[in-house]
Amino acid sequence: MDIQELRAQIDRIDEKLVPLFLERMGVSLKVAEYKAENHLPVLDRARERALLKKVSEKTDDPDLQLYTRLLYLSIMGLSRSYQHKQLDKNETTLEEKLRAAIKASDKKDLPQDAVVACQGVEGAYSSLACARLFKQPDILFFQNWEGVFTAVQEGLCQYGILPIENSTAGSVNQVYDLMNRHNFYIVRSIRLRVEHTLLAKKGVKLSEVREIFSHEQAIQQCSAFLEGLKGVKVTVCENTAAAAKCVAESDRRDIAAISSKDCMALYGLEALGESIQNNSNNYTRFICIGKQPEIFPGANKTSLMLTLQHKPGALYDVLSRFYALDINLLKLESRPKPGSDFEFVFYFDIEASVYSEDFFRMLSELQESCEQFSYLGSYTEIV
Repeated sequence: MDIQELRAQIDRIDEKLVPLFLERMGVSLKVAEYKAENHLPVLDRARERALLKKVSEKTDDPDLQLYTRLLYLSIMGLSRSYQHKQLDKNETTLEEKLRAAIKASDKKDLPQDAVVACQGVEGAYSSLACARLFKQPDILFFQNWEGVFTAVQEGLCQYGILPIENSTAGSVNQVYDLMNRHNFYIVRSIRLRVEHTLLAKKGVKLSEVREIFSHEQAIQQCSAFLEGLKGVKVTVCENTAAAAKCVAESDRRDIAAISSKDCMALYGLEALGESIQNNSNNYTRFICIGKQPEIFPGANKTSLMLTLQHKPGALYDVLSRFYALDINLLKLESRPKPGSDFEFVFYFDIEASVYSEDFFRMLSELQESCEQFSYLGSYTEIV
């Protein structure tokens, strides 16, 4: 048989498969309607497990058993999506809140003068990101990132700026962990080019330096440069700008700081090395958070936080929903769930229009199927 004859066979099989699939979806909807009338949940995990076992046993080929299970996992995901679309006539509280936020922010943008919380001291990279987002910010500095979250959550500051990931050092895990403990919404994000400079007091030579201070992320980003220095101690501190300030205020002349060029003039220091980061294309992504959801025109990214059941296929179930609704996954991050062994919280960045009904359908389905679901915000990213 040639390729055309084989393809003709597949076409004849598909002519049978598609009507059967449509028939199955129709019956599945009737099941969902019955469940709705009798106040039963759409998701029945015991039924799904039994079905997967039954269909995989229809072949003795181990490979085909796996592919059959994968096929039915996809079918069941599509079935649930269709059921939710047909049955979810009433909006949830979250959907109502988001639609109100979209309406309230129509034809508006992020205000240019606001009280903004940043971690560190003057000259910190978070303050540089803040200056890119706001023309006239009133910046309040806090010692740590938790202080930024708390200031926004308690209404002391309208917005807060936090680093979320770096192109060289990866995700800022402490910030992801704090996300699980605070109430907030991401309203904008920005990618800031980061160039690290080694700063010391005026007149100090590199050969005199015995200790270097900086934030742990900056230290990771400059690891190659630091490995080339012999007999130099590297000390972690809370912020790159705080490191520069510490050097400027210290009586010691054998110390230096990895910081930004802005801090050189700000604290009266000199550069012993410029662009010392491992990667010249070094960017840090910052998020701007607020107490309430603010969805400005053009928002095309959404961040979510989910806790899934500790069982095989739980993550696949979520990913299949994104696929079924044609939603692009931009980032997936996992962190240990506080107080639990071998359980994880998953953070998703997705690309989806908040004006699409598929977006709200996705939110509804995830709230139904996840142990814990948190919407973290929809926003645009400034590059």
